Amino acid sequence: MDAERLVANSEVADTPIIFFDGVCNLCNSAVNFVIDRDTDKQFHFASLQSDFAKGKLDQYQVDPSLLQSILLLKEGRLYHKSDAALEIARLLGGPWRLLLVFKIIPKFIRDFIYDWIAKNRYRWFGKRETCRVPTPDLKERFLDSY
Repeated sequence: MDAERLVANSEVADTPIIFFDGVCNLCNSAVNFVIDRDTDKQFHFASLQSDFAKGKLDQYQVDPSLLQSILLLKEGRLYHKSDAALEIARLLGGPWRLLLVFKIIPKFIRDFIYDWIAKNRYRWFGKRETCRVPTPDLKERFLDSY
C-alpha cells in the first residue's frame, strides 16, 4: 500500500511517525535500531527529504530542509531533538524506558549535546548519496514516495 493511500485512509493517523535524515548514516542506523526493537511494528518512518515529510511537516510550520534533527509525530504532537529520542525510547518499552532518566537533565543541556552530535554527524558517521530504500517487507512502514 502506498503512502498516499495510507494517509488518505488514516491507517497511520494513530501511529507514531519518525522523521529522519535519509542520507545520514547515523540516522539510518537509529532507524534500523528502532525497527529491530519495535516488535509491535508501531512506528512508521519518513525521510526528511521525502514529499510526505514536506507535506506533513508543513502543517506544523516546519521546513524539513532546515532540520538537523530526528522528529517524532505522535497523536498530533511533534517532538524534536532529545525529546523525540526519549519519547521513542519510552514507546519501545522494555529496558529502553530506562533512558527516560535523562529527562532530569534540563532540555537546553540535552539539546545542546544533541545539536553538537547532529552538527558533526556527517563527518563522524558519513553520508549516503541517496535516501534508503526499504526492503519489500518494510516498505509498508515507510511513508516516502518511491
